[in-house]
Amino acid sequence: MKKIDLACIVEDDPVQLFITRKYIELSGFVEKTLAYKNGKEAYTSLKAMFLNNEKLPQIIFLDLNMPVWDGWKFLDEFTQIPIEQGGAIYILTSSNHEDDIQRAEKYGLKNNYLVKPIDLSQLNGILPKLVTN
Repeated sequence: MKKIDLACIVEDDPVQLFITRKYIELSGFVEKTLAYKNGKEAYTSLKAMFLNNEKLPQIIFLDLNMPVWDGWKFLDEFTQIPIEQGGAIYILTSSNHEDDIQRAEKYGLKNNYLVKPIDLSQLNGILPKLVTN
C-alpha cells in the first residue's frame, strides 16, 4: 500500500496531539509524523526544510488557538513561502464559530475545516486522497 511520506500536526494541547497522532498511526496511511507546539515553531522548522530542499509534509493538521503564533499567524507566514507543490492544510480546531469558518475560506480552507476531536473515520476519508503513487 502506498503511503503519505510525512504528515505534520501543529497542536499545543498534549491530549489532542496524542489523539490525532494515534489516529494517524491507526489509519496506516502515513509513514512519519512531525509535531509542533505552536505556529512559530512549525513555521521555523518547515521553512528550514524548504530552504534545505527537504521534502515537506503532504498534509498539515493545524490548530487555530495556540500560544506564541496561532494558526492564523502560521497561515499568514507559511503561505508566503514560494512552495511550488504544497501539501494539504486542514484546520483542526475546537472552534465552530462562523467567523473562523469564514476566515478559513479566505485561505481556501473552508472545506478543510475540522472541529475537534477528529476521529479515525474522518482521517480515513482524507488521507487516502493524498497518497502519492
